[in-house]
Amino acid sequence: MKPNIGTLNALIRITLGLTLVACSAARLGRKPHRQSYIFMVLCGAMKVGEGITKYCPVTDLYERGQKLNEMDLTSLTKKGSPINPS
Repeated sequence: MKPNIGTLNALIRITLGLTLVACSAARLGRKPHRQSYIFMVLCGAMKVGEGITKYCPVTDLYERGQKLNEMDLTSLTKKGSPINPS
């Protein structure tokens, strides 16, 4: 797992993640039976973790998909391929 987000992006994720955790925890304290607040706390904690490790799995999947698309396009434009038989 090598870092795939920058320092500024990581700081923003940490800040917004901690804000989300704090707001959701405060609301969870008032209404502990609400499941949506627990989900929001977990999402905020995930963003804090992404910021600390500077690794985002969604960004990694997106970048891998882009690389696969580039490889597919280059293989389709080579000579002798079914699309370009010359």
